[in-house]
Amino acid sequence: MQFMMIVKSSGDCEAGKKPSDELLAAIGNYTQELRRAGVLVELSRLEASSKGTRIKFSAGGKLVIDGPFAETKEVVGGYWIIQVNSKQEAIQWAERVPNPRGEGGESEIEIRQFLDVEYFIPSVPFHGAAEPGKETAKIKTQGL
Repeated sequence: MQFMMIVKSSGDCEAGKKPSDELLAAIGNYTQELRRAGVLVELSRLEASSKGTRIKFSAGGKLVIDGPFAETKEVVGGYWIIQVNSKQEAIQWAERVPNPRGEGGESEIEIRQFLDVEYFIPSVPFHGAAEPGKETAKIKTQGL
């Protein structure tokens, strides 16, 4: 089962401020733990929303909106993708993430499971998330 652990953005992140060396070291150590455990699939920190764009679909039309976006709690700042055996295991890993805002700061990690590839195939019944131990396939789009 693959899960994405989503780190919400912050005012500092949106301002392009680099985290403290202590926080970077703690996150680096945590990431190494994920690697040693063999559960890390991918990770990245994202650019500030000021460098992003949203496409809003509404009433049959499309609207292109350039960042920055006002609500940082709605903006993804970074993520880890992990391959684990259960949602509970994903939660246990997420609970070990160093606080992205440093000690005493308020932050949030959201955990979301990837859908099975069958979900995206027309006329194939969808039975929900993968069963424990069953490999989850991801579809990557090219050239978007």
